[in-house]
Amino acid sequence: MMNYLSKILNATVYDVAVETPLDEAAALSKKFGCRFLLKREDLQSVHSFKLRGAYNKMSQLPRKALERGVLAASAGNHAQGVALAAKRLGVKATIVMPVTTPEIKVNAVKSYGAGVVLHGDSYSDAAVEAARLVKEKELTFIPPYDDPEVIAGQGTVGKEILEQAGRDLTAVFVPVGGGGLAAGVAVYIKSVRPEVKVFGVEPEDSDCMYRSIKAGRRVTVENPGLFADGVCVKTPGEETFKLCRKHLDGIVRVSTAETCAAIKDVFEATRAICEPAGALALAAAKKVAKKGETYACILSGANMNFDRIRFVSEETEIGERREAIFEVKIPERCGSFKTFISKIGKRAVTEFNYRMSDPDHAHIFVGLNVNGLEESKALAAHFEKAGFPTVDLSDDALAKEHVRHMVGGHCRGVHDEIVLSFEFPERPGALMDFLSVISQRWNISLFHYRNHGADHGKVLAGFQVPQSERRDFSDALKRIGYNYEDVTKNPAYIYFLGNRD
Repeated sequence: MMNYLSKILNATVYDVAVETPLDEAAALSKKFGCRFLLKREDLQSVHSFKLRGAYNKMSQLPRKALERGVLAASAGNHAQGVALAAKRLGVKATIVMPVTTPEIKVNAVKSYGAGVVLHGDSYSDAAVEAARLVKEKELTFIPPYDDPEVIAGQGTVGKEILEQAGRDLTAVFVPVGGGGLAAGVAVYIKSVRPEVKVFGVEPEDSDCMYRSIKAGRRVTVENPGLFADGVCVKTPGEETFKLCRKHLDGIVRVSTAETCAAIKDVFEATRAICEPAGALALAAAKKVAKKGETYACILSGANMNFDRIRFVSEETEIGERREAIFEVKIPERCGSFKTFISKIGKRAVTEFNYRMSDPDHAHIFVGLNVNGLEESKALAAHFEKAGFPTVDLSDDALAKEHVRHMVGGHCRGVHDEIVLSFEFPERPGALMDFLSVISQRWNISLFHYRNHGADHGKVLAGFQVPQSERRDFSDALKRIGYNYEDVTKNPAYIYFLGNRD
């Protein structure tokens, strides 16, 4: 420990790194009755803590080793650290990255002048290819975590936390991939303030360090989850395993939904969007939080592709138990749709999917905002009592990931159908206002709505309207006053949803 303490105190990280702030997530702290402090490593120039270890290692190498060219294997953040350090030191760098690495990280590495080789699905796959290239081209390998100088560079995060947090600090939560950050932070904190607990954090589907510590030896996870790509490692490092096993107080595992909820918490506290690996620490702290305690959570990085934000948003509602998903069976007759909606009351609808397929009954897929698991259970019982058989799908992975996007299909026996695309105002009662005018007279044969966070909701709806009643139907729509477009002849509707008779 004293050897590592000396290395951390003498680490040469501040040529490229900055001392990042320790900001409190005030609203979240108030909600839980404790203090959540966010260590903002997302504010580094490469938006990750990784440049600390990379530069500390490279700055202490002999010049001849650097001039041969350096090579690293990385899921993205270490790659940027090495690329920036190489640029600062004036040497050539090559980075081997998994093909699953977000494009934003690949482009960032290239922007520092480093060459990129894409290989394999995880860091471990990339590391095998990196070892081959090091031998073939006689390059100098820069380890991402399993090296004393790298560990010492990352340990400076722990040093800063103790200087910034004050004496009331209860615990520090650290994301774990290969274990370099967790090892460095744990060694420093346990050397200086052993009463402060240090917990590693891993995704439930990528938990090689947890399994290794439990088994008492390094364990390989053959197919680690890829969502939190920054910690997607199959096997922990030899040195990092030794240090984490000895100095961590435990490892907390978190789900994808819990991680997504933490990303939202970070955004609400800082207006910054961190990557999934960067939110692990806060997700874990929330999971074990106790009133009156103070937690430092390391936001390890903010390199995430923009197109993942929609998935994060959807998973957040489930992770926080703010969305319940149900399959509800209702009679296929005029007015039953309205009756069911009346049972929902003033709750916000997040999604509504239905396509007529049976002359007697309709199966509706509906998402609703709720305040926790108990309200979800109560809603299901409420629908059942009203005569609508209900299945709660809130914890059904297939329903959440696939079925919700696939409800519908072609139908038979639906005649005189008109299909309209509406803009509904996003306010409580908008759907009921609509149904009060329409549903008692004309049967609804198709309905789809998803909340997109805009002022108006996009709704696709089908109605069975005989030719003799088309004028009356048009007059009814005018009374409602919602903007709409007739899409009955739209090719997508015809090919995928239209009547097959």
